[in-house]
Amino acid sequence: MLKTAMKVLDTITSHGYQAYIVGGFVRDYLLGIDTNDIDMNTDATPQELQKIFKEIDLTSEDYGTVVLTSNTIRFEITTFRKEIGSINNRRPIKIEYVDNLYDDLQRRDFTINTICMNQKQEIIDLLNGREDLEAKIIRTVGNAKTRFEEDSLRILRAIRFATSLGFNLSEDVQHAIFQTKHLLKNLSYQRKKEELDKIFAHSNVKRGIELLLEFNLDDDLELPKLREINNTDSLISVWSILDVLDKYPFNNGEKELIKKINKVLPLNNLDPKVLYEYGLYINSVAAAIKGIDKKTITQAYNNLIIQSRTDLDITSQDIMNLLKKPPGKYLSDIYSDIENKVLYQELENKKNKIEEYILEKY
Repeated sequence: MLKTAMKVLDTITSHGYQAYIVGGFVRDYLLGIDTNDIDMNTDATPQELQKIFKEIDLTSEDYGTVVLTSNTIRFEITTFRKEIGSINNRRPIKIEYVDNLYDDLQRRDFTINTICMNQKQEIIDLLNGREDLEAKIIRTVGNAKTRFEEDSLRILRAIRFATSLGFNLSEDVQHAIFQTKHLLKNLSYQRKKEELDKIFAHSNVKRGIELLLEFNLDDDLELPKLREINNTDSLISVWSILDVLDKYPFNNGEKELIKKINKVLPLNNLDPKVLYEYGLYINSVAAAIKGIDKKTITQAYNNLIIQSRTDLDITSQDIMNLLKKPPGKYLSDIYSDIENKVLYQELENKKNKIEEYILEKY
């Protein structure tokens, strides 16, 4: 990936422009962290880049950004720019292209994200980001309050970086969060969820939640149950506890899982019927939230006589032949009855035994 990125930089600079890798990739490279996301900046405009690379995607051209895919690797390339004003504490009112790297870096969020790399893999650090990287400090570029007022999402990004990197927040960042956190209410739930997903899915999630609560962001983020988080085994378990399906956007798969987990939470997760009906994963998440050892749930699930209807030693056709009846709703009723009897070991899962039971009852 880095080799391909160097070729892209080489191509741009060979046409007389400046070009650098900037931001997260360089930060993680210096920390020895693998990453698949490479952003670049350059003094070439989107139109000039299009003349160099025929495969440029100009979808985000209005913000001075283009997308280049090379060797199946996606690169975002942004023209050096200044951002003027802000709309809803999120987007600049307008952008203005500039011709030098220093001015471009001045608009960025945190110093650790301003470190650059040129086509010779040399590090360019104009804003002392490396110093903060070594000190493990999250510090904004310029005034922290101004940066958060320009884009309130940066509040959550600060907490996300502190969580994922194990860094501390500088004093001005801490102070500015308290001053501007009310602006998070203007931010779309989608954007908030994207950052919260990264915090809740990280192995250091407990630290992330501690920081969110330290700044009382549970109110501003409308997460009243944030203090109730007692299990952080998985992203879905955190969102299940938070129970905010009515506010935050979830895809259909997430919604279904959260609904099932919340439905099974008050039930006995060791009950054979509950294990059978909701499956191992849903019961494991619910059990973990309640502090029940997952191994206990797994063992109970593995000991079920049947784990699906196909495990029953009888088929629909067998039942119809036995009762000399055509298909009908009665089949579903009989199956449910048999499932319960077999699960609770009141009926042996053998065809002859099941047939005897059906003939006697139906």
